[in-house]
Amino acid sequence: MIRVENVEKSFDGLKALDGISLTVEKGSVYGLVGPNGAGKSTIIKHLTGVYKADKGEVSINNEPVYENPRIKEKISYIPDELFFINRASVKQMMKFYRNIYKDFDMERFEKLKDVFSSININKPICKLSKGMQKQAAFWLTICCNPEIIILDEPVDGLDPVMRRQVWSLLLQDVAERSTTVLVSSHNLRELEDVCDTVGILNKGKMMLEKSLSSLQGSVVKYQVVYNGEAPELKDKLDILHVQNNASVYTYIIRGEAKMIEDVLRSFQPVILDVIPLTLEEIFIYELGGEDYGIKDIII
Repeated sequence: MIRVENVEKSFDGLKALDGISLTVEKGSVYGLVGPNGAGKSTIIKHLTGVYKADKGEVSINNEPVYENPRIKEKISYIPDELFFINRASVKQMMKFYRNIYKDFDMERFEKLKDVFSSININKPICKLSKGMQKQAAFWLTICCNPEIIILDEPVDGLDPVMRRQVWSLLLQDVAERSTTVLVSSHNLRELEDVCDTVGILNKGKMMLEKSLSSLQGSVVKYQVVYNGEAPELKDKLDILHVQNNASVYTYIIRGEAKMIEDVLRSFQPVILDVIPLTLEEIFIYELGGEDYGIKDIII
């Protein structure tokens, strides 16, 4: 289990993390989302033991991460900007990782040659395209058999087929080995397909942390047509956004779906439709009251 409790971190007087707490259960996939500068990369560097918190605690399996080799050997990390030993090939990096990770699986490495067949394992990784470098990183990481995989913009540069293949391998390990995956990404559509829990960061603070199912159930989108003038609903419901297009009113409302529907039906609308919200829409509207300034979005 990953646990972050009330972590603060400042750089040159600027507070990058402001009392962040989060929990990632073993064998789950946790999606970390937020606008640029929210603190995602900073918290990841605490989880990988690069940074030491000014205040608060960062632990894995109830042990501190910072300067703890025993915990770090359980973690594999794929950053947005990849780094390999200068001019090292996949084969050379495999030998390097095999000496670091005691559970490195050579049999799996050989089997995955068919999945990553476009990679020449003897060619320097720096000579490969960005997408092939990312494939090499996943190939090596998966073979390390870590307990925890931390990913920062993980599939950027991969084609759609390889994205699906990589996620299939990761989710297989989650299901079969109870691997824990924490992923930071701007591709919210992709996270929607794989995450159990989502944490939304903004300005160094955790705004929201919920299971994906409860998050999707806590913000609801309705399209309503009234028989006459639209009622005033702001005192009755927690409306995040309303858009009027001719006779059709589109509402984004936070709350329990049945209660919201009961209120709307009390005004006897001609049409009342519930429309599923994507994770991207939830993210936008949850941040709407902060710095996103959403106005008159056509939905």
